[in-house]
Amino acid sequence: MSEKPSDDHPSASQLPDDVWEQFTRDTERDIRSSARKEPSARARMVTERLREQQARGEVPPGWRTGPAWQEMNGRAARRRKLGTALGVTVAVAVAVVALKPSLLPGDPFGTGESQAAEASPLPAETTAPTAPPAAPDPDTPTLDEPFAGSPALRWADGEAGIVLPAAKAVGPVSRDRVEQALKLTKKLLVGANLDPKTVRGGRPESALAVLDPKQPDLLDELGTALRSPSREHDPVTLFSRFDPDEVRPVGEVIKTRGRMTFEKGTHGGVAVRADYTFVYPVVRADGPTEVTRTIVRRVVEVELADPARYQVTRGRLLLLEYDQEIGNSSCFVYDGYLHPEFSSTAPTGAAPSGPATDPYDRSKDIDDGDRGDCGTVTRT
Repeated sequence: MSEKPSDDHPSASQLPDDVWEQFTRDTERDIRSSARKEPSARARMVTERLREQQARGEVPPGWRTGPAWQEMNGRAARRRKLGTALGVTVAVAVAVVALKPSLLPGDPFGTGESQAAEASPLPAETTAPTAPPAAPDPDTPTLDEPFAGSPALRWADGEAGIVLPAAKAVGPVSRDRVEQALKLTKKLLVGANLDPKTVRGGRPESALAVLDPKQPDLLDELGTALRSPSREHDPVTLFSRFDPDEVRPVGEVIKTRGRMTFEKGTHGGVAVRADYTFVYPVVRADGPTEVTRTIVRRVVEVELADPARYQVTRGRLLLLEYDQEIGNSSCFVYDGYLHPEFSSTAPTGAAPSGPATDPYDRSKDIDDGDRGDCGTVTRT
């Protein structure tokens, strides 16, 4: 005997078709959502790894009990030098044309700009440029005009080229903390690349003072590099240093161009990425007054971590990663200094085997290719 539907529970035949279809879809959705889900293969793998770590008495890195530096990757010794140590006649011709375009007929670069326009300062860089800078007039650098013939002629002077972006809160990180991180990053860049003591080969104390002492491995490596430089521990991977017995700066100005960005960090704070190029005019320490330039591009990633969650020092930066690309420095010389080449002197060091590169080109990321390569620069 079948049960007759009551007025409170009408049969399916008594319901409109659209209402019955909606009821059926809702019922199926509720059944699916309440059903037990099988964890993915990755979830099972992570869970099993955590169980094994706990069984061994280990705590995964990144938890409150561990210092943040344990989480960092080890890419702290990236190095790639691009020197004007030119090994073949063709390469020499390329370099000469780049430095003296007047050797070619007409206006090969089609700039059409006046000298006054070239000398006018550029606005601050806020995003990656889309192309290399145009070649300026073929002026030879002198003691009075050390940046003549260089795109850096229009770049800002020293610290003025490190323009901080407007600070704003990032997630739980306040605007003031973000501003503090930006200022500390600038202090690190200045101490490592613009401080006269550092540039003249001294110990970069002002830069080291910004870094968190609770990164012992990193600071030990930097200390070793400064005391006993070698291929494995080379201070020029982070600091711009010249041998005072070999060269001396021309004037007080180092040209600077780049940009700084920030985002939420992985250690409860704010992460900052700085990408800057520095141009150093120098002459020999004794003898001729021929001016040459070394160009150093640096990419530094740091974080001002949350001291309430990690074992870090308040007001100090964690150095997460750094990279560099150096134009016009002798290849494979690991004595802790940059060694500019002069066009009037036979190049020193190993002959270049890598590609030709424009050290002023900021439209591309630093090459992650073979760090053992030594190429040529198309201009200095």
